[in-house]
Amino acid sequence: MDLYEAMRCAPTTRNFTQDPVPADVLMRALDAARFAPSGGNRQGWRVIVVRDAERRRALRDLYQPGWHEYMQQTGGARVLADPDSFDTKTARHVRQADDYANGLDQVPLHLVVGVRLEDLAVTDAKLPRQSIVGGASVYPFVQNLLLALRAELTTLLVPSEAEVKRLLEIPDGIALAAHIGVGHRADPWPTRLARKPVEEFAFAERYGDPLF
Repeated sequence: MDLYEAMRCAPTTRNFTQDPVPADVLMRALDAARFAPSGGNRQGWRVIVVRDAERRRALRDLYQPGWHEYMQQTGGARVLADPDSFDTKTARHVRQADDYANGLDQVPLHLVVGVRLEDLAVTDAKLPRQSIVGGASVYPFVQNLLLALRAELTTLLVPSEAEVKRLLEIPDGIALAAHIGVGHRADPWPTRLARKPVEEFAFAERYGDPLF
């Protein structure tokens, strides 16, 4: 698949078939993802592949509290309670997301991505805001993995990090970074995603000045 095509049509997928993900497909995706940029070439990412049905159910149960809180914070709970008061597209998207969360155990393959804390160079830790720089050591890998899976097939767990680490026997020093549901997409692939134009987020010389 052409790189730009993969970037333009790799949407959030919440509806999967029950077809298993072949081991060779997963291996190719992981093999490609490992070439992500890595500060100091530390390659701190770690991935746990979860296929076992009982563990998938346990991950679903750990996902639920964070999901319900997220729905309250974002207004999704109001949409579910009274969908007729919202436009059809919004109601459909919220319902699909809620169905995914409730049926998370039905996704055939889960990838739980962690990062070794000693490999993070958190240069913004002392700034008076939430730190974001540390993610640069793992999320390029996650994005590579998503693009690789898009070419092949088709993180609300973080508040429950301690329980997830116990479930999957993740050692101390590894932090939960991402949770990816993997499978064959049941719906048709879009040809292009709806995204804001470049002019809305890229500027020339000073913030807010037109790029061109």
